[in-house]
Amino acid sequence: MKKLSILGIVVGAALLTAVPLSIQWSPEKTVALSLDRADARVGRPLTATSVAGVARRANRRAYRRGYYGY
Repeated sequence: MKKLSILGIVVGAALLTAVPLSIQWSPEKTVALSLDRADARVGRPLTATSVAGVARRANRRAYRRGYYGY
């Protein structure tokens, strides 16, 4: 019985981390479960993970290394 409850907790935690769900307390003292939406903007010119962002960051680091003598 204890293994089953631990397995339930592990599966529940994995589900909550893998799926964009939010658990909130409603004013009526009940649990509300809502599905969130993620808006990732990868590939835009000013994002950190875009090609332009990576090149810009690499240039800044190279400049700083030359300026500070690292």
